[in-house]
Amino acid sequence: MNHSHHMGMSYMGSNSTMQPSYHHPTTSMMMPITFYFGFKNVELLFSGLVINTAGEMAGAFVAIAQGSLLCKSQVSIRYNSMPVSGPNGTILMETHKTVRQQMLSFPHLLQTVLHIIQVVISYFLMLIFMTYNGYLYIAVTVGAGTGYLLFIDITEHCH
Repeated sequence: MNHSHHMGMSYMGSNSTMQPSYHHPTTSMMMPITFYFGFKNVELLFSGLVINTAGEMAGAFVAIAQGSLLCKSQVSIRYNSMPVSGPNGTILMETHKTVRQQMLSFPHLLQTVLHIIQVVISYFLMLIFMTYNGYLYIAVTVGAGTGYLLFIDITEHCH
């Protein structure tokens, strides 16, 4: 017995080659619920931003990989950009040692803006991942991996 109609899900029968998909209740679009590799009618983040050619997918791949790399660089920038007073007048560069007196300082406000940017980029990347398009998934992971390789200092984690 097929109960797929209860959640807006549609399966085209057991012999079909189509991917299982979810019918979005507010649009007429069918959204995939399994990973697929394709570049026709791939809606990306906003209605009207649709990938339809291999060239557009390649451009989206590069842009998404760069966005993912930017997200990792933001972590490094935020972690290493907050000066904190240390012993004997020295300056430590560790954001996790922020003290209460610095809450309304320019460095802390800068940290806040950088954090907001990082969160926005992270959520966009999550939504891109949720398109279930294999090419876009690979772009997100390649960018994140490259960003980690280039920007994250492994010696920070080995105290």
